[in-house]
Amino acid sequence: MTNHHRYPLLFSPLDLGRTQLKNRVLMGSMHTGLEEAPGGFERLARYFVERVRGGVGMIITGGIAPNAEGGHGVDISHEDEIQQHRCITSVVHGADPDVKICMQILHMGPLAPTSLCVAPSAIKSRIARHTPRELDEAGIQKQIRNFADCAVMAQQAGYDGVEIIGSAGYLISTFLVQRTNLRTDAWGGSFDNRMRFAMEVVKAVRAAVGLDFILIFRISAMDMLDGGLAWSEILQLAHALEAEGVNIISTHFCWHEAPVPTIATRVPRAAFTSVTGRLRRALTIPLITSNRINMPQVAEDVLARGDADLISMARPMLADPELVNKARDGREDEINTCIACNQACLDHTFGREQVSCLVNPRACRETLLNYVQTIKPKRLAVVGAGPAGLAFATIAAQRGHKVTLFEASDEIGGQFNLAKRIPGKEEFHETLRYFGRMLTLNGVDVRLNTRADAAQLKLQQFDEVVIAAGIVPRQPALEGINHPKVVSYLDAILARKPIGQRVAIMGAGGIGFDVAELISHAGTSAATDVKVFAREWGIDFINHPRGGVTGVQPHVETSGRSITLMQRKTDPVGKGLGKTTGWAHKMALARRNVRMVNGVEYLKVDDQGLHTRVHGEPTLFEVDTVIVCAGQLPLRTLFDEVSALGLPAHLIGGAFEAKELDAKRAIDQASRLAAEI
Repeated sequence: MTNHHRYPLLFSPLDLGRTQLKNRVLMGSMHTGLEEAPGGFERLARYFVERVRGGVGMIITGGIAPNAEGGHGVDISHEDEIQQHRCITSVVHGADPDVKICMQILHMGPLAPTSLCVAPSAIKSRIARHTPRELDEAGIQKQIRNFADCAVMAQQAGYDGVEIIGSAGYLISTFLVQRTNLRTDAWGGSFDNRMRFAMEVVKAVRAAVGLDFILIFRISAMDMLDGGLAWSEILQLAHALEAEGVNIISTHFCWHEAPVPTIATRVPRAAFTSVTGRLRRALTIPLITSNRINMPQVAEDVLARGDADLISMARPMLADPELVNKARDGREDEINTCIACNQACLDHTFGREQVSCLVNPRACRETLLNYVQTIKPKRLAVVGAGPAGLAFATIAAQRGHKVTLFEASDEIGGQFNLAKRIPGKEEFHETLRYFGRMLTLNGVDVRLNTRADAAQLKLQQFDEVVIAAGIVPRQPALEGINHPKVVSYLDAILARKPIGQRVAIMGAGGIGFDVAELISHAGTSAATDVKVFAREWGIDFINHPRGGVTGVQPHVETSGRSITLMQRKTDPVGKGLGKTTGWAHKMALARRNVRMVNGVEYLKVDDQGLHTRVHGEPTLFEVDTVIVCAGQLPLRTLFDEVSALGLPAHLIGGAFEAKELDAKRAIDQASRLAAEI
């Protein structure tokens, strides 16, 4: 069955005048780290081809720098580099001649991790390593030529077009915004002058590549920057780009150092598409929208509202390369949905690691990790239906093994059943829906409310046993740990015990932060309501002041509790959180007046509260409730018992290592074992 009737707009072609896109799904740009890796272009080609076969209409590559000062060592400036790129374009077009692939030209400007970095003014970004060199007139002309030369080489390499990124705090956008462009010459001052660089780049590129080459420009439609672009400036630039022959405008909602989350899981689905819609009504050329559009119905709804002509899905294509085909065939319940956790994609990008995906460890490893049919089917027992057990069971069964999954509780999910209860983490429901469907589809024998027993496993003659039994919360050896004030994080998250008004949280790892989020929260989750999200982060979608945020004060509803989040380490609280999401976690809690204390030595709990030493000073926290988030211990008893009976056994997930709960590691480890067994 095809589902064109359910998503008529998503599957309609788009006429670009000189060419046509077969549908409205664009695989957006993501830098993967393969661009720099040995043999990386062959791996990139395989990665792109799986998404082409999965049904996308167009692909935009990760950013390629036009010169040495513009990026991170990846450019396209010599014949051998053109040949590398041909390896990508030829296999993409070979897999489906109707799919277009465009190369993104990314000049990072002041964000480039090189001492050669340049900008309109010598203003160092808060998140950059280096202060950029201010470009002189000759330097500006050189940058414009390099953009044009880069586009010509992309054309020679077989790309169908280029996307010029003019947003996010990269070079072009720093010319546009007054706070990063202090020039007093023809390239600064008035907006006519500040947009001159962007326009000269576009003119030079169009002149160099001709009219048949797709030219996309990525614009900061709302940069979330105090003192950022005004709506009138965005309109002026967009009209000028349209007049200059740009084929498509892509809207971006980001300035990398802006204090507003735009793609984390706490951001509502399709939160920013109304901004694209507003711009679309002023233009005649097609517009791309993006950010937190992760399921086909969300995309169809955006198109139906008239908010865009094309839907960019970047991370969702990491999570499930078959997303478009599954939508077309009515198999939405089989989509492995992007949960916007950023843990294996953006956190890796900004940590200079190779990108993958928490829910799909094959992403960017398509030549290295494959689930081939087994020639020796085995009877496998899997104990524990948390993320590790679910990943192993579904992949092993998909490969042809006969898998029985034992779960002591009445539902699958393990720690994900805690995560999905945290405001801002509602997307974890999707992962459990996906795994539930995969268990059924691959014929896994699921036994809920069943505690596995070593002797029974031996008796049932399983060939091998995989222990994914997870963890138990660690209970510190502390005087008064059994006091009525003391509550485990499990009881807190599952609402099994009351939480008082004055709370101390022992432990500030990921779980401690999640507990603080849960108990400080009041009202509707911002992740499920754009109006609440805008209010909490100080965004004005109606009046669109400069940057969308200038002069807007965030307003956060709180539970009214007095909460102290504490840790033993003397490091800053939250240092171990994700690179691209941790700051938002901390900021959200700070706005709810959650106090964060490090260097805490726990002494005892009594009727007065929690007695501690903070940096050596005796300190009493007069609290009603102490929530213990003091780590986990692996559940390995069954592994030892099974091994003692001579059954081959494996440990995965939290049962293997429980130091810090890590679904990314657990699913990756489980998937690799399932591929090999």
